[in-house]
Amino acid sequence: MGCDRNCGLITGAVVGAVLAVLGGILMPVGDLLIEKTIKKEVVLEEGTIAFKNWVKTGTEVYRQFWVFDVQNPQEVMMNSSNIKVEQKGPYTYRVRYLAKENVTQDPENNTVSFLQPNGAIFEPSLSVGTENDNFTVLNLAVAYNNTADGVYKVFNGKDDISKVAIIDTYKGKRNLSYWESYCDMINGTDAASFPPFVEKSQVLQFFSSDICRSIYAIFESEINLKGIPVYRFVLPSKAFASPLENPDNHCFCTEKIISKNCTSYGVLDISKCKEGRPVYISLPHFLHSSPDVSEPIDGLNPNEEEHRTYLDIEPITGFTLRFAKRLQVNLLVKPSIKIEALKRLKRNYIVPIIWLNETGTIGNEKANMFRSQVTGKINLLGLIEMILLSVGVVMFVAFMISYCACRSKAIK
Repeated sequence: MGCDRNCGLITGAVVGAVLAVLGGILMPVGDLLIEKTIKKEVVLEEGTIAFKNWVKTGTEVYRQFWVFDVQNPQEVMMNSSNIKVEQKGPYTYRVRYLAKENVTQDPENNTVSFLQPNGAIFEPSLSVGTENDNFTVLNLAVAYNNTADGVYKVFNGKDDISKVAIIDTYKGKRNLSYWESYCDMINGTDAASFPPFVEKSQVLQFFSSDICRSIYAIFESEINLKGIPVYRFVLPSKAFASPLENPDNHCFCTEKIISKNCTSYGVLDISKCKEGRPVYISLPHFLHSSPDVSEPIDGLNPNEEEHRTYLDIEPITGFTLRFAKRLQVNLLVKPSIKIEALKRLKRNYIVPIIWLNETGTIGNEKANMFRSQVTGKINLLGLIEMILLSVGVVMFVAFMISYCACRSKAIK
């Protein structure tokens, strides 16, 4: 009887040990299987999950515009007073609904090139007025439709997954010809996705043709998006700082007068990118701009939550599942004896014209698919690993303690 009981206890301990070992073995093996599957599915080639969503996004993307209406033009022209503005909006368009065109794989260089056509559909239900409102700047659909961005050539990741979606060339070049030194480089992806296995410590670089430069985002927090864990990356204020605070920005300062010898910050002169037109880019309401930029403008209310740019990235695949891109278009207005309205001006203004908020969030159907095909399987595997390991350890310890107790009694 004692022997049978001892044998049973030993058998239970052995079973527990086997389960624990299986759980331990499944961890690295499972991780390798996950890594192998992810590496296969994020390659930009026909038949992968990434390619299907890359060619045509399943996310509805909206671009909202707010126009700054000047309330005191005569006062400004006569007395060089502060400009009083009032924002009017939003005027909302659905964008990025067209599939990429001229998609061409280059197997020799492991790249894929494409053209991104632009389209805009006005959304009256999400707007405060109509396209016929009295803002000539708002003829946005006409300006945006029937245009295209590119040609882009990006790495497809087939030979090196750490390079997937990273831009090789834009319009046939690796540099922009707008800036000096490394500021002119085209870095990173287009922000729609990044190479897989994103770490919180990473600095994510991406190129935006809207602002004529490459920029970067840093980790801020972990967020749950429709049941999917994502990392939120944000554009830091340091990216808009003056060269005095951030020496890396020295090559984005292209003149000394308006920038007050490169001490002003928060605005970017992109005139070289806009055929010489005096266009400046900033965050909405001059968020993170120096006081000398915003002081001549009344009616601005910069708000971090409403006016910053962020990316919510699923870290295993590197897919951007939600984003908000916010920027403001400004014009440099300065005294000019040749223009009647500007003759009496006694100072320069960087005048806000319009700001935009482009947002996109993974849809419910896509989120369900993502959970079932990616995060759900990973979570299930992790759960099985932990159950096997935990149950195995508990069984082994419990049966061994019982066995030792029985042996102790038998000896007595």
